[in-house]
Amino acid sequence: MATQVTPVAAFLLLLLILPFSTSISHSHRSAAINLFATSPASLEDAYEALRVFEIIGFEEKKTHVSGDTCQKVLENLNSASPLKDLFYALKVNAILKCDVNREALKDIASRLKATVHDASTLLDIYYSIGGLVLIKDQDSNVDPYLAHVDGVFQSIKALSQSDGRWRYSSDNPESSTFAAGLAIEALAGVISLASSEIDQSKVNIVKKDIVKLFDFIEKYDDGTFYFDEKFVGGDEQRGSLAATSSVVRGFTAFAAVTSGEINLPGDKILGLAKFFLGIGIPGDAKDFFNQVESLAFLETNRISIPLILSLPETVYSLTKKGQLKVKVNTVLGSAAPPLTVKLARAFRTGAKDSAIIDSKELWYDQESGFHVLDAFPKNVEVGTYVFVFEIVLHDSGSEKVYATGGQIHVPIYVTGFIKVSNAEITVVDSDLGRAQSQKKLDLAGNDAVSLSANHLQKLKFSFQLTTPNGHVFKPHQAFLKLRHETKIEHIFVVGNTGKKFEIILDFLGLVEKLFYLSGRYDIELTVGDAVMENSFLRLLGHLDLNLPEAPEKAARPPSPPVDPYSRYGPKEEITHIFRVHEKRPPQNLSLIFLGLILLPIIGFLVGLLRLGVNLKNFPGSTVPATFGILFHVGIAGVLLLYVLFWLKLDLFTTLKAFGLLGAILMFVGHRILSHLALTSAKLKSA
Repeated sequence: MATQVTPVAAFLLLLLILPFSTSISHSHRSAAINLFATSPASLEDAYEALRVFEIIGFEEKKTHVSGDTCQKVLENLNSASPLKDLFYALKVNAILKCDVNREALKDIASRLKATVHDASTLLDIYYSIGGLVLIKDQDSNVDPYLAHVDGVFQSIKALSQSDGRWRYSSDNPESSTFAAGLAIEALAGVISLASSEIDQSKVNIVKKDIVKLFDFIEKYDDGTFYFDEKFVGGDEQRGSLAATSSVVRGFTAFAAVTSGEINLPGDKILGLAKFFLGIGIPGDAKDFFNQVESLAFLETNRISIPLILSLPETVYSLTKKGQLKVKVNTVLGSAAPPLTVKLARAFRTGAKDSAIIDSKELWYDQESGFHVLDAFPKNVEVGTYVFVFEIVLHDSGSEKVYATGGQIHVPIYVTGFIKVSNAEITVVDSDLGRAQSQKKLDLAGNDAVSLSANHLQKLKFSFQLTTPNGHVFKPHQAFLKLRHETKIEHIFVVGNTGKKFEIILDFLGLVEKLFYLSGRYDIELTVGDAVMENSFLRLLGHLDLNLPEAPEKAARPPSPPVDPYSRYGPKEEITHIFRVHEKRPPQNLSLIFLGLILLPIIGFLVGLLRLGVNLKNFPGSTVPATFGILFHVGIAGVLLLYVLFWLKLDLFTTLKAFGLLGAILMFVGHRILSHLALTSAKLKSA
């Protein structure tokens, strides 16, 4: 049944697949606030934020961006600023209407005119032409018109390629789709700035270039069209969204300043709208701007305005007897022109030429704006269908051209409550076919059966499924499961015999599959389908099965399945008894052993005294004394390192420390020994 729809889902109305809503949604407004929450780092960022808020109707949010933006505009509106900064300063000024000096605009216009004629790159021409067009729209007293447009027109056209794409400069052989959009937009600016009429043959050549560019457009299976960027040079890489957005700006701008037709098919214009609508809400500010502005250009372009037909739901229930509603809007949610929506035909998925609905016109509910089909015809059963719609425009005398996309195919899922009846389970003899026990089942209730059988018997189970209209229903899944008391499961597919579902299990032929396991088997039935509102898994009861003993070479049953959640349960407690401490020697014996260890140190000190060691020969001057002290400290450090190695350090750490300490010790030892040798030599000579 169709639900009441609020206008909050937007841009995600990918043609006839996603739920309907108006194009600019609350989600997009929230995303715009988040993406443009920080102060703009450049005038380009400021323009993109202002332009987005202008399109989505957030006029009050402009003050958040405008802050000191006008000051930046005034700072950059001078003849010395880079072309790009001038261009975006003029774009921001077109929205904020800053207090710009007219004389400054005149100086800028003079500079831009000179740049247009001397420019060697497409970007310089684009920024210069774009700046002059903005000056023309902002101040009528400043002369932005070009006197010699033929040369400018030709210099831009010289960069075009045979496939409709453009180069950025004559020195760069690589062509770009993004550059094509810039070039076409620049040519539109040249036409609007021409002081005399442009040769119509040149305009027609550009129209052919646009058509040629559309000949190389990419396409998805659902009718979505987009332009791919094939230019790989330069510092900035642009994707399909930026390239498509650039082309949309270009051809809509060119169509706005020229007369006559541009032979672009309506389905491609509609496909471009589907591309921008189908990407959802971009998470990047630049992509968000490209999406919103491109949709705004498509909304107002002169060639053809895309109309989007959408549904509140694509799932309908025969049980609830809902209405089928469709709505037609422009890409930004504006009201569509007077039109009629027809349901041309509907056919079941997978069936050949089996239309179940003839042409039928939907009535228009003026209050809600929906075109409504009151109820599904009686011959529509549960299942998956394709409904084919046609949009017929009324002749309203408007000059606007609309693209409707011809016949629009929509997948529709019709669900219903399936009735389960005549369920019966029977144990029969294999040889005579005589029923030993027969049970009726109410699958809608909770009753369960208790059966017993041996390997010479069969289990027969059958039931019927009917739709709300009383026809046989065939679900995607119908399984009968036998689960042994050891948790080993066996699944069997329940076949369809026409009017009912039936399965016969011959236990004599299944003994190997059942691993000769006698005992209790639980019986479960699973019936399910995507369009079945009452899919179920139900325990039918249990079967006590008596099977013969397994032969020696029979396959062994697999290990019972392990509950995957058992790993998170409590584990068995680990008990551990520590080893009893070994018997230690008496304390007095340990102290005696410690004294014996200290004896060598005492002997060392006594030996020093017996040798007559004294400090009389220690150097008296500062430098030799310092080296002497460092030498003895180094010796002490080596001894300490031995102790630390014994107690704590590993071999590699000890060797690293010893290497550093040994180098220092070698240096100071050499110096002090040299000093002592020199002193001894002086004494001997004296």
